[in-house]
This record gives sequence, C-alpha cells and structure tokens, in this order.
Amino acid sequence: MNVVLWVIAGLVAAAFLFSGMFKLALTHEKYVVSQSWAADAPRWTPKVIGALEVAGAIGVVLPAVIDVVPMLVPIAATGLALVMLGAVVMHVRRSEFSALVPSVVLLILAVVVAWGRFGPYAF
Repeated sequence: MNVVLWVIAGLVAAAFLFSGMFKLALTHEKYVVSQSWAADAPRWTPKVIGALEVAGAIGVVLPAVIDVVPMLVPIAATGLALVMLGAVVMHVRRSEFSALVPSVVLLILAVVVAWGRFGPYAF
C-alpha cells in the first residue's frame, strides 16, 4: 500500500502542479477565456488558488522525499482536498457538471493520500 500511496501522491502532485502553474502563468483575461468561473470571481482568486495548488503539490511529495518534516505530506493532501471540495461546491452551484468529474477524482485522490499518511501508512 505504501507504493500505491506514493504513486497516488505523485499523480496528485503532477495534476496540481500543472493546474496551479496554469493559473499563475496566464493573465486574468486569458484564464477567463478557458475557465468561465473566473469571470464571476474576484480577479485575485485564480492566482491565490494557483499558489495554493503549487504549494500543495510540492508539500504532498517533497517533505517525504527529503525526509524533512514528513508530517507535512498529509497536511498538504488535506489542504488540496479542501481546495477541491471548494471546486466541487462551486461547480455544483454553477451547474458545471462536466467540470465536476476531474474535481471529484482529485478530491478522492487527495483524501486517500491524507488518510493513508495520517493513518496506517504514516512516515
């Protein structure tokens, strides 16, 4: 199970690193073209979410890899799960059901990493 958690954590880190960098790299106007929800949110929202996603992506892998405060891994996974919970709620409120699938999958994967690293497979 430890290997499975490493693989899931790697997938979660890659997905959130890509998503976060996408939000940070694009201007607000360009981001709104690709993600309509951003038009109804304050201009700073995608940048803050992107920064949280990048930090979470780093935190879900790096502390365990370098063996420095590995307890940060499940904390980062919990933070990413909370970000995705917010995304799920937002997509449901906006009736964006096609965007719900990736959000729910990433939520579940982040919860699995948090559960495993807080619980039976802690570092």
